[in-house]
Amino acid sequence: MATTVSNGNGTDVVSLLKKNKPPALKKLASWKDENEFDSNPKTPRTSTTPGHENCTFHHDLELDHKPPTREALLPDMTNSYKMLLSALGEDPGRQGLLKTPERAAKAMLFFTKGYDQTLTEVLNDAVFDEDHDEMVVVKDIEMFSMCEHHLVPFYGKVSIGYLPKNKILGLSKLARIVEMFSRRLQVQERLTKQIAVAVTQAIQPSGVAVVIEGVHMCMVMRGVQKINSKTVTSTMLGVFRDDPKTREEFLNLVQSK
Repeated sequence: MATTVSNGNGTDVVSLLKKNKPPALKKLASWKDENEFDSNPKTPRTSTTPGHENCTFHHDLELDHKPPTREALLPDMTNSYKMLLSALGEDPGRQGLLKTPERAAKAMLFFTKGYDQTLTEVLNDAVFDEDHDEMVVVKDIEMFSMCEHHLVPFYGKVSIGYLPKNKILGLSKLARIVEMFSRRLQVQERLTKQIAVAVTQAIQPSGVAVVIEGVHMCMVMRGVQKINSKTVTSTMLGVFRDDPKTREEFLNLVQSK
């Protein structure tokens, strides 16, 4: 049985739509349109990858490709936030929201600025030869990050310990390593391991231990809404993994007031 859908004037709407297709939505220009971009790039890309010999931004194995400057993303991100406000039923043109899309875009770039950093840049040659083989612990390093599942914050404290092997690291560099990896879209489990691996790469110690205690807003302000819940993750490498006494010493130092 054929079905006819008509408007109040008796016009066959379906037939009319078939004859007069609406124009395709115009695609917003973006940096991807103006730069060579492979949606399925080889991983990892390097400066030796054909077509990318002159690229200067293949320093992060987690990113296959990114624009020369992250500020180049601002127009696209601003437009996206405008669309989001409209989808929520808001008026992006009203006074209180006029500059909100741009502010939100800049804020997101700041929250994820770790993508622009490398371990070499963060260390800045602050690796020193030192005949010291006792445990070094820096605890309660403040951490702020963004949950990659809901794009809401999680925050907490990071404690790092390592057993040097003829090399030590400038103490502030441990905090900077935390900052570099936390200022990305993250899950706490991966963040913990990335910090430990980075310290290992920096000075090749006998072992590295990292413990993070975090509060996740995706559990506090949505979902189960458990405001007092905390998540604790740890990564133990080298002697901290193999020797229970060394691990216990580190955990006791971290838990002491």
